[in-house]
Amino acid sequence: MAHFKSEQDDWLVVYLKYLLFVFNFFFWAGGAAVMAVGVWTLTEKSGYLGVLASSTFAASAYILISAGTLVMVTGFLGCGAILREQRGCLSMYFCLLFVIFLVELVAGVLAHVYYQRLSDELKQHLNRTLAENYGQPRAAEITASVDRLQQDFKCCGSNGSADWQHSAYIQSQEAQGRRVPDSCCKTVVARCGQRVHPSNIYKVEGGCITKLEQFLADHLLLMGAVGIGVACMQICGMILTCCLHQRLQRHFY
Repeated sequence: MAHFKSEQDDWLVVYLKYLLFVFNFFFWAGGAAVMAVGVWTLTEKSGYLGVLASSTFAASAYILISAGTLVMVTGFLGCGAILREQRGCLSMYFCLLFVIFLVELVAGVLAHVYYQRLSDELKQHLNRTLAENYGQPRAAEITASVDRLQQDFKCCGSNGSADWQHSAYIQSQEAQGRRVPDSCCKTVVARCGQRVHPSNIYKVEGGCITKLEQFLADHLLLMGAVGIGVACMQICGMILTCCLHQRLQRHFY
C-alpha cells in the first residue's frame, strides 16, 4: 500500500512538472508579448507623448517593459527550478511570479485609470499646448510632437484649423505670414500654411483631439488587457508551483 502511494506521488510530481513546463512556455511567450507592447509604445508612439499633460501613458509602457523582461528571465529560472526539484528554488520562483503579478496588475490598472481621464486631459491640455508652446524656442519637443500628430492623423488644430488663430507662434514674426503650421498641409512645402483652403490643409471634423483620443484609448485598452491578461495567467502558475512544492515535501518526508 505504501509502495502504491509512493508511485502515485511520483506520477503526480511528474504530471505537475509537465504542467509547469507547459505553463512556462506560455508564460515566457506572454512576457515577450508584454515587453513588445511596451517597446512598441515607446518607439513608435513616443512622438505623441509631448502633447500629454501627465506621464501616466509612458509610465505604463515602462512598467510593461520591465515586467516583460522579468517574466522572460523568470521563465528560464522556473524551468531550472522544476528540473532540479529543489523546494527552495520553487519558493523563489513563486515569489517572483507574485511580484510580476503585482507589477503587471499595477500597469493594467494605471492604463485603465488613465483611460477614464484621457478625454478631459486632451481637451484642456492640447488647446493650451497649441496656443502657448508650439514654435517656442524652449519647446522643440512639443513642436515636433504636434507636427507629427497633425501629419500622422491628417488633422489640423485641436478642434479645427481655426484654433491656430490664437497661437503665439502664428501671431509672431517667425510664422512669416502662415495662418497654420506647415504640418497642417496635405503636401508639406515651405510656408504652405499661408493658405488655409480645404484643398491645401486638412479639415477634419473634431480636429486632432478626436483622432488622438481614439488612438490613445485603443492603445491603453490594449496595454491594460495584455498586462492584466498575463497577470491572471500567473495565478495558475502560482497554484501549480504550490502544488509541486507540497508534493515534493511529502515525497522527501
